[in-house]
Amino acid sequence: MALGQHRKILQIVGYQNSGKTTLMERLIKQATMEELRVGTIKHHGHGGVPMIETSKDSSRHEQAGAVVTAVEGAGTLRMSIHQNSWQLAEILAIYDSLPMDIMLIEGYKNEHYPKVVLLRTPEDQILLQQVTNILCVIYWPSYPLDSFLTIPAFSIHDETQYMEFLLAEMRGKR
Repeated sequence: MALGQHRKILQIVGYQNSGKTTLMERLIKQATMEELRVGTIKHHGHGGVPMIETSKDSSRHEQAGAVVTAVEGAGTLRMSIHQNSWQLAEILAIYDSLPMDIMLIEGYKNEHYPKVVLLRTPEDQILLQQVTNILCVIYWPSYPLDSFLTIPAFSIHDETQYMEFLLAEMRGKR
């Protein structure tokens, strides 16, 4: 089975400070209220190693050269896997063994999964030509609406409308 065929995958893309993480949080909360199991992946597009709290012992394992480390406690498993770089498909392959209904991906603009594009300023419109498989656009008031003649578009202030649209998509009922 190809990646993404057994569960819904939805990407949230936009430039910095466009509202990606806030939208992800809202989608996660709503989907979990509906008893859907959600997994997430965030692209750390700011360079450098993303900081994550780890136990002192697992950090020592990493420093000693372990490629994979994990620490479990109270039903939570934190895992660290090191290699030179990661492709989204490799990360999704790891997630494939986990029981999830929906995968939400923040970033990875060049991948081809269904996307929600967040546009905050008129200059952000270039993103519409750079990405594929656009499901809908969520725009800020400073953005001119007439640019979206064929793509479903929602104001950032119409949360009820875009949440209904996106939840229907995540449930596969659209």
